Amino acid sequence: MWDKLALIVLIIGGVNWGLVGIFQFDLVAWLFGGAASFISRAIYILVAIAALWCMTLLFRKEALTEPATVSDRR
Repeated sequence: MWDKLALIVLIIGGVNWGLVGIFQFDLVAWLFGGAASFISRAIYILVAIAALWCMTLLFRKEALTEPATVSDRR
């Protein structure tokens, strides 16, 4: 569950950075009243935490293989 949530947040952050890079448009800042607003900063922090969480996917063996079936867990 946490992996999927982190990936969703990271995708949102990636799309936002894409918009910044291509169009110089920060969607998060536009939606929440500027880049320095509390809500925008909280979202940026959540994206950073999600990125750190997703880095752990590189080092987890079960994340690099196919999901185990119920019979494999016994």
